[in-house]
Formats: sequence, C-alpha cells, structure tokens
Amino acid sequence: TTILWALVAHWMPANWRPAAAITLAVCVVLIGIPATTRVARASGLKDPQFVVIDEVAGQLITFVGIPLTWKSLLLGFILFRVFDILKPPPVRQLERIPEGAGIVLDDVGAGLYGLAVMHLLLHFGILMK
Repeated sequence: TTILWALVAHWMPANWRPAAAITLAVCVVLIGIPATTRVARASGLKDPQFVVIDEVAGQLITFVGIPLTWKSLLLGFILFRVFDILKPPPVRQLERIPEGAGIVLDDVGAGLYGLAVMHLLLHFGILMK
C-alpha cells in the first residue's frame, strides 16, 4: 500500500494529495466493511488474515498531508504497523466491534495514531518537508 500510494501520489499535484488520500481511505472503508463481513462469515473466521483491505485503509490514513519522501514513507509504514500490532486504546476496543466494522476500524484507529505521530514529527521539524 505504501509503495502504491507513493507511485500514485507522485503523479498528482502536491495540494491534491491530502484530499485524494482521504477520499481513497473513505472509499476503502466503505467497501471494506461489508466485504470483510461477507468474507468473515463465509470463512467462519473472526478476522481472516488473508483480507488486507483493512490494512490499505489504515496505511492511507497514516499518509494524509505528509510529504512524499522515502523517509516519510518508511516511517509511516513502520508507525502504522507498530500501532496495528500494539493496539493502544481505543484501537483494541474498536477491534471488538462485530464483523467487518471491527476488522476495518481497528486499522483505521492505528492509521490515525500513525497520522498523529507523523504530523507531530513534521510540526517539530523532525520529519522534513
């Protein structure tokens, strides 16, 4: 997802990127919740690991308004994964929501944590534009 976003975003004007990332993330969430619900029901699994649309949404959220550099892409990917694994509150609680909503929304929460850290690093000049 990170590499795909970088390739797509590279070709669009920089001022379009935040709106594009938000729009894509919202579309992925709106498609992902019913899709993952169906897959979870059909497979009998609570959170099928072969479903990755939730990860796509979370990764996109992490990069909203962040400049495209190899450092920001790598850091955003790592931050999202860390928050997705650690699941700080309320991400863990989002995971407990039934079916597709819980499968997708915990990754949205992890993406929001990643986004917050990325913007703090950008604000304090640790992550350069």
